[in-house]
Amino acid sequence: MLDRRAFLKNTTKTVVLSGLMGQSILKAESLDAFEKITILHTNDTHSRIDPFDSGDFAGLGGVIARKAIIDEIRKAEKHVLLLDAGDIFQGTPYFNLYNGELEIKAMSMLGYDAATMGNHDFDGGIDNFDKQLNHANFPFIVSNYNFENTPLDKKIQKYKIFQKGQIRIGVFGLGIELDGLVPKALFGETQYLDPIHIGNQYAHFLKHEKKCQIIIGLSHLGYSYPNKQRVSDLMLAESIDNVDVIIGGHTHTFLNSPKEIKNKFGKFVIVNQVGWGGINLGRLDVYLKKDSKKVDKNESMLIKCQ
Repeated sequence: MLDRRAFLKNTTKTVVLSGLMGQSILKAESLDAFEKITILHTNDTHSRIDPFDSGDFAGLGGVIARKAIIDEIRKAEKHVLLLDAGDIFQGTPYFNLYNGELEIKAMSMLGYDAATMGNHDFDGGIDNFDKQLNHANFPFIVSNYNFENTPLDKKIQKYKIFQKGQIRIGVFGLGIELDGLVPKALFGETQYLDPIHIGNQYAHFLKHEKKCQIIIGLSHLGYSYPNKQRVSDLMLAESIDNVDVIIGGHTHTFLNSPKEIKNKFGKFVIVNQVGWGGINLGRLDVYLKKDSKKVDKNESMLIKCQ
């Protein structure tokens, strides 16, 4: 885990750690053979506009610190993608006062590329979320919610493709089952669809029909559950094909480094989650061989926002 000062110092280094396939360290002179994509991500920021002012996380979090780090990374790296895994709303008086408007405006200012929805993003009701969408200059992506007969019909995307240099990156989103977590009146006629089935469907579509080289699942399913009582990111990783990275949320899980899960197809899937409250910013650098455009290696970093 690095603080901001240590991270900025380390960005000048050229050593690249391997991870995805367990290969040895890349030599600096071989970097020209790779295309690098830097994925930055947050989850469960919960209306934390200011840093924590007390407790174990005093001085951490807040939009200003996060923006400074993101800006530095964008200056240093050519291809950057900034994503959020949901639960943007609820947790400080800012939400009670402004109903999520400030949170969405802050994310737009930070230049988020996409986000998925968490259960707390329905806390003001589906009509309120529809209203706050007017302040977003980035898409929300949820593939397994059917929003027909709701104000969000055709306003939430099922997937998004990003072009970074010569690399096509496909992103889909998966939300948790709302029934039992959110009062029915708040999510209306939103229908929850099986995330493993839908995830496989969109991953196959993005990989084989849209020819994306990197597939990312933005998940608000939760990292893991006892007795597998709910579909989790770990269950998803084991069951899904064509996916390289699952960026998770909901369970506020602090992972010091991503987990690499071997799925039933014999391929590795990276799963990561960075706690909550904007305390950390996750960073995953993915390397693709230029001649094959296939994911070859990755390195990760957890950055304290302070």
